[in-house]
Order: sequence, then C-alpha cells, then structure tokens
Amino acid sequence: MAYAISEHVEFAGVHSGDATIQFPPQKLYVETMRRIKKVAKKIAAELHISGPFNIQFMARDNDIMVIECNLRASRSFPFVSKVLKLNLIELASKIGIPYERPTKNEFDLDYVGIKASQFSFSRLQKADPVLGVDMSSTGEVGCLGDDTNCAILKSMLSVGLRVPEKSVLISSGDAKQKANLLGPCRRLAAKGYDAELCPDGEIGYKAFLKSKFDICVLDVMMPKKDGFVLAQEIRAANAEIPIIFLTAKTLKEDILEGFKIGADDYITKPFSMEELVFRIEAILRRVRGKRNRESTLYHIGRFTFD
Repeated sequence: MAYAISEHVEFAGVHSGDATIQFPPQKLYVETMRRIKKVAKKIAAELHISGPFNIQFMARDNDIMVIECNLRASRSFPFVSKVLKLNLIELASKIGIPYERPTKNEFDLDYVGIKASQFSFSRLQKADPVLGVDMSSTGEVGCLGDDTNCAILKSMLSVGLRVPEKSVLISSGDAKQKANLLGPCRRLAAKGYDAELCPDGEIGYKAFLKSKFDICVLDVMMPKKDGFVLAQEIRAANAEIPIIFLTAKTLKEDILEGFKIGADDYITKPFSMEELVFRIEAILRRVRGKRNRESTLYHIGRFTFD
C-alpha cells in the first residue's frame, strides 16, 4: 500500500529513539533498498499483517539483517508522513476498503528531512551521555533542508545546541610571558579554538576592535598598556565578553581591582596549561548556557513567555 525507508545517521547500536534519522535515505545503495522492500513484503505476508508496522534493519554494503519487526506505528510514522506530505496513518485506516494507491515516492523529493533527539544530560548530575541500546532522549524535533548538512544543522540548533564559540584573544607581556603562553595556545588550537596572541596592550586592543572574540585572556603586566587599562577599554566597547586576568600579583588589593574592573577569573602565576584551558572552557560553557536560556524567552506585547 505504502512504505518509507529512513536511514540512521549513527552506526548500529544506538536505540532508534535516540538516533538521528534522515529521510529520504542519502547513503543507501539502490540494491540495499530493493532487498529491504523484498524482505519486508515476505515478513508482512508471513505474519498476515494488515495495518501499520515497522522493521529495523542492519545494512552493510548490500547485506541486510532484520533486527526486529513491530506490529504498530512507530515514532517515525508522523515524521515520514510530514516529509512525504502523505498521511500514512490515514492510509492504514483504509485497509480492507477500496482506496486509491498513493503516487508519491521518496525519490521524487528535492529536500531532506532530519529527525533529531532532545537530551537532558546537562540537567542530571553524573548522567552518562554515551548513547547505546537503551533509550535516553526526552523529546525530538523534525527539520527540513535542501540537503543533509542543512537539515542536520537546523535540527541541532532546534534541540538547543549552538555553533561552538572558538575565538580567544590572548594579550601578554614580555618574551618570557609569550613563551609561557605558547603551550596553552597550542592546546587551544588542538581543541579547535582560534587563539590570537598579541605582544602588548595596544596591539591587543586593536586586535579586539578588528575581530570578534568570545573571550579575552589578559596579562596584567604588559608594555605600552597594562591589562587593567586594556580591560577597561574592552569593557567600554563590550560589556558582556568574558575576561581572564593572568598575573604574578597576588596581593588582595590587586585581585579585588581586577574583579572590580569586570574580570570573570583571575589566575596567578605560575599556572599549568591544563588549568588555563579548562578555565577558558568552563567560562564559555557558562556563557553559552546563559545565552541559551535567554534565547528561549519570547516577548509578545507586554507578556514574556519561557
């Protein structure tokens, strides 16, 4: 009567309720799809199925194996119905009475649908975020795009993920201080961050005005313009950007002065590369979480909804 073959983005072993599903399939061989339809017909005939059902297959090259067959409508039914613009449940209700066979085909679609799962790991302490055979998702979204990449990006943004913030401004002092910061810069680059190392405060401020950074790491003792003055100028231009101070000054007055200017963190020397990198990542996570919460507020007239 009608069928729809969707494809998991993840490898086998992830519960179908957690998996990212694309429809129509983008990487399945035509021969694989032909064998899937052939096996599905035989199973339906053998079990005398006369209603909605779903089968999960494992496929490698053109070899297929049946994981399970469920004699019910699955959560992918409404998803593929929306993508096909064809109500499969309505069709299933017409079994046993004369009906007009649908003419729509998944090969005729010039767009791709993605079903992505919503997880709540960040709300549960010590939750294991590794996906497996047990279902962990607490919701899901469906998105359309011109191709798989476009649809996946839409779906990831829809479930609350954000494009990573990766740009770091590091303004340091003398040659020895620059050498000490080469290690953290390499670590940040290896993690995908774009780190710009500036030799003094004036160059650091020009770099800040020229580019868009997500966090600033400032050495307090710098030539031409110290870190406190640079931080005040940065704060005047952008009151929200996080700032970390690096300094050998350990007096309480110096630390308090840094936080009064608007520092988000204050690291005293000597410090480890790992400590600096982890502090940068921790602050950016907090900033992203705040922005995510703010982005869920909707304003209609004088009313605000979350």
